[in-house]
Amino acid sequence: MTTFFGILISTGCISLLSFSGALFLFFQKNLIQRISIFLLAFAAGSFMGAAFLHLLPEAIKEIKSENAFLFVLFGFSAFFFIENILHWHHTRGDKPQHRSLGILSLLGDGTHNFLDGMIIAAVFFVDIKLGFVTTLAVALHEIPQEIAEFGVLMYAGFSKARALLLNFLSATTVVLGGIVSFLLAGFLGEWVMLFVLFAVGVFVYVAASDFVPEIRKEQSPVKSLSLLFTFVAGIFLMWLVLFLE
Repeated sequence: MTTFFGILISTGCISLLSFSGALFLFFQKNLIQRISIFLLAFAAGSFMGAAFLHLLPEAIKEIKSENAFLFVLFGFSAFFFIENILHWHHTRGDKPQHRSLGILSLLGDGTHNFLDGMIIAAVFFVDIKLGFVTTLAVALHEIPQEIAEFGVLMYAGFSKARALLLNFLSATTVVLGGIVSFLLAGFLGEWVMLFVLFAVGVFVYVAASDFVPEIRKEQSPVKSLSLLFTFVAGIFLMWLVLFLE
């Protein structure tokens, strides 16, 4: 399989996950929320596992520079900055317009997906199998994210059909990001591995800053323990994948 074909398959499949928001049409909201929190915990574990068991070891083998880990911090800091800017736009003003909230949410989701596509493509240049591992980790977090995005669009006043369509269009930016990264490959050269380190920072930030705080809101000791085991299961999955490489 060629690198470009692998990128197209991976990013195309992730864009189709936008239709997971359609679960809202078939299940009760409370049921979706109960399922989503476990998906979130599993995704958090898979992100941490992919970052520390796959991406980081691969990058360390290729990069000998003492400053290599600065790119991990750069990836972490970059997403911290981006999310704070988006959060400020979402919350500024005393009475934000619901429709504007939906549009801003789409723009933020589209930007996030575009960067996901670039990261996936960059990892594919390092190793095709590693690219699919990264795709799996991204896919696991896309499901709860797309369900939440669909809920925001419904809250913003969009019809169910339009919310699904707009959510899908926003998700297709992951394919665009993959193609752009592929076209820039000739210019990136050895910088591709530094982009992998950037991806490590992004994965750690998303798992630790976005996912884990949501999981920790759970008050029930039994459910909290179940979420912890689900988080560990995500890491365990990424560990098992090591034997397939």
